[in-house]
Amino acid sequence: PRHKCGNQKSCAENYFAFKIISGAANVVGPSICFEDLVLMSSVKNNIGRGLNIALVNGTTGQLLKTDAFDMYSG
Repeated sequence: PRHKCGNQKSCAENYFAFKIISGAANVVGPSICFEDLVLMSSVKNNIGRGLNIALVNGTTGQLLKTDAFDMYSG
């Protein structure tokens, strides 16, 4: 069976499914999937160097904001 975000198991009821994949330098970009919806990826062109963060409402699962924080340049 197929599970949300390509996970190996389904989440228990009342839990959100998510998958975070770290990038590999400038070869493979990071991605964040939440409830089978890709929130950030190089395809969506909304990732950056450093920490990539997606803020999601913990009750509703609604995406509130995405951003990247460049830890290299300060």
